[in-house]
Amino acid sequence: MKRTDKPLTETLETRFDRLILLVGKLNYMWTNTESLLIHLIAGLSGTNKDVAVIIFLTLNTTRARIDLVERLAKMEGRPAEIRDPILAHTQRLAKLSSIRNRYNHCIYSFDADSGNPKTILMRIADRKTDIKLGREDTVDEKAIQEIESIVAQLSTANRDIWRLINHLGFPI
Repeated sequence: MKRTDKPLTETLETRFDRLILLVGKLNYMWTNTESLLIHLIAGLSGTNKDVAVIIFLTLNTTRARIDLVERLAKMEGRPAEIRDPILAHTQRLAKLSSIRNRYNHCIYSFDADSGNPKTILMRIADRKTDIKLGREDTVDEKAIQEIESIVAQLSTANRDIWRLINHLGFPI
């Protein structure tokens, strides 16, 4: 049986499984990389890792955690050789967070015509006179490749941030 002769449901399941595994990898990579902010918080605030963990967990969004690290890095008297690489990494993480949010804050369905998985954004868009619910996007091969690219970028960012933490001598 040729691949094209397989039942549509098997193709749908294979595509969906590929997407779910990739989104799981994206979430794992994101969580692992975001947790490196703990070490930056500890080093920038002059505290130990345990205190930094409490601070990190008390802030309940990625944006709040990045904001804290950036504000600590920008404090008066902070040398540029510490501040600038930290800001470069936090800005990099902020850019990478948008795709993670897109695939984390949605529900999934299938496009009846193409068989491609679709995301339905779980957000209300307030307009001037109305609201828009559930923006839908098809997860085609291009979208899959975009997720794979973000996973690779997160892996690189993770290694780069670890190098910076070690270079700066921040608590590990």
